[in-house]
Amino acid sequence: MQTLLLSKDQVKGLIGMRQVIAAVEDAYRAFSSRQVEQPDYIGIRLPEGRGEIDFKLSYHQQAEMISMKAHSGGFTGNPEAHGVPNSMGTILLFDARSCALACIMDGSLITGLRTGAAGAVSVKALARKNARTIASIGTGNQARMQIRAIREVMQIDEIHAWSRTPENLAAYKQDIEREFQIPVIIAASGKGAVEKADILITTTRGKGGLVQADWVKPGTHIVAIGTDARGKQELDPELFRNAKIVVDSIPQCTQKGETVHPLAGNIIKIDDIYAEIGEILLGAKPGRASDDEITIFDSTGMAIQDNTTAGSIYRNALANTIGTFFSFIG
Repeated sequence: MQTLLLSKDQVKGLIGMRQVIAAVEDAYRAFSSRQVEQPDYIGIRLPEGRGEIDFKLSYHQQAEMISMKAHSGGFTGNPEAHGVPNSMGTILLFDARSCALACIMDGSLITGLRTGAAGAVSVKALARKNARTIASIGTGNQARMQIRAIREVMQIDEIHAWSRTPENLAAYKQDIEREFQIPVIIAASGKGAVEKADILITTTRGKGGLVQADWVKPGTHIVAIGTDARGKQELDPELFRNAKIVVDSIPQCTQKGETVHPLAGNIIKIDDIYAEIGEILLGAKPGRASDDEITIFDSTGMAIQDNTTAGSIYRNALANTIGTFFSFIG
C-alpha cells in the first residue's frame, strides 16, 4: 500500500466549507452512536515557554479510519528563528483494517475549518428559523471562521462585534465587510453587542464571565467556542440555569468546557445537560422547543471532527488524482 502526501495548498483546494459542515455532522452522529473511540489528548509543554504540542487520536468505526493530529502553538519566534509558522498541524490517517498509513496531510487549516463548521451545525439544529443578527464577542481568526461557516446555513443581515482591542475590531469589520458584504456594527460594549443578538458567538481566550446572563434576550442561541481547557471561561454561569444546554461531548464539556463553571457552582447538575448535539442530529431528541428558549452549544472540539474532515479531503484527493504517493513501508 502506498501513502498519499498532501501539502497545505493541496488541502485548501480539496474541501469547501459546506463539505466540512457535512463532515462535522457525520462526526457528531458517529460519536453519539457510539461508533467512535477517542482517547484523551496528550499535550507536551516545551521548556522555557517555547510553546506546546498536542496529539489527538480517534477511530471512526464505520469508516474504518484512524486519525492522529499533531498541532503545535505558541512558538512566536519560529518565523524569524526557523523560517516556519508559529503554529503548525499535521494529520496522519491510517486504514483501520490493516493500520497501514494511508495519508499524511497538512492539518494547519483543518482545526479552524471544523471548529467554524461546528458553530454552523449548532445553528442549523438550535437557532430560531428567523434568526438574522449575530453578535461576535471576540474578533480573531476563529470569529471570522464562524461567520464563513454560519453564512452557509442562514442569512446574516448584520453583525454586532465587540473586542477589548479597538485595532482588532476595526480589522474584523474591514475583513468581514470586504469578504462577505455583511454590515458589521462596532459595539461600544460587550453588553451592547449581546443585547442585539439572535445568535451570540464567543471566541475569546477569556478567563472570566465576559457575557452576563441579564444581557441575553429570550430566543438567543449561543455558540460557545473559546472555552476548551480548564481555566478558560466566557459565560456567566447563571446563563445555564434556565437554558437548554447542548454539548459536543458530555465527558469533555464537563471536564474542560464552559459547562464546568455552572456545574462547579451547583447551578446545574450533569442531568441538566439536555443532549449531545449528535443526539439531535440523529433525531433521538428534538432541538429548539420554542422561539423564547435560550439555547447554549458548548463546543470543546473533538478528534473525530479532524478524522471525518481529513477523511473527506483524502477521498477528494484520490478522486481527483491530487497529491504525491510514496512507499512508506518499502
